[in-house]
Amino acid sequence: MTTDRSTVAEHQRPDAHIEVRPAAGHIGAEITGVDLAGHLDDTAVTAIRAALLRWKVLFFRDQRLDHAGHVALARRFGEPVVLARRGTASPADFPEIETTADRLELGGRFGMEHDEWLRRRRHTLLRGWHCDHGARVDPPAATILRAETVPPYGGDTTWSNLAAAYAGLSAPVREFADGLRAEHRLGVGYQPRPGDDAYVRHLLDHQVASVHPLVRVHPETGERVLFVNGYYVEQITGLSRAESRAVLDMLLEQATRPEYTVRFRWEPGSVAFWDNRATIHLAPSDTAHLDHPRIMHRVMLAGDVPVGPDGRPSEPVTGTEPGRW
Repeated sequence: MTTDRSTVAEHQRPDAHIEVRPAAGHIGAEITGVDLAGHLDDTAVTAIRAALLRWKVLFFRDQRLDHAGHVALARRFGEPVVLARRGTASPADFPEIETTADRLELGGRFGMEHDEWLRRRRHTLLRGWHCDHGARVDPPAATILRAETVPPYGGDTTWSNLAAAYAGLSAPVREFADGLRAEHRLGVGYQPRPGDDAYVRHLLDHQVASVHPLVRVHPETGERVLFVNGYYVEQITGLSRAESRAVLDMLLEQATRPEYTVRFRWEPGSVAFWDNRATIHLAPSDTAHLDHPRIMHRVMLAGDVPVGPDGRPSEPVTGTEPGRW
């Protein structure tokens, strides 16, 4: 698809003050002309929602959102999720907000430094790619992430367009994938430490798993989305482990091809708003050695139960019920 002025103009209406500037060929757009901390009227909300559905992740710079403004913004687009468990840096008075403060809370977590924890979680090149809470039977519909403090370099996030990835498959592979289902499980693939491992105990105490269609139909756009990621997917149902591994590797490589991705350089006041149903993202792992904090605030919007091309919805396995967090 081209990104000439006529194409971009489609997504500037009905609000003439909001400009949508595509950032990559298949995914990502920077939005200007909007103050997210101010009052967003219905026209602005409609324009932003249309851009989100088209470009999958939107970037806003130089915003002055506080916690209350962040939650109010999220409510203009859906129902914020209230997590039962949050990190220690999260604000007590705003249960909708989850704060990640790498150097404030992640060092020493589960008895290991953060870089070791990441290595044990990401022992393959594609392991870190994920959608938020994809092991749930009803993963969040969208995520709004804002940056408070970031390193002067490093710490970028990358997203991939799963609708484009599906469309880029050959017709026989699309037909094959349409009929498959896979188990998504929290902590799958983690490499335990020798002896007692506090993170393994945590996973066992808070296990979450669901069986999702490998291809889901987007509830708003009708697009078919390659619902696969390296962080949660355990096994393709009905395939042997060897077959499952080969197919998953092929589909993960497809989903993360560079042409389907966009990478964002964070600054204080930056906001990213992404469709969690149609994307996976890769959080950075290049800042652990830097002597700079990275403090981010996240609000997620409640989602629905995915449905495959055959009309069958996802099914819970353990630790998850629709609408309950």
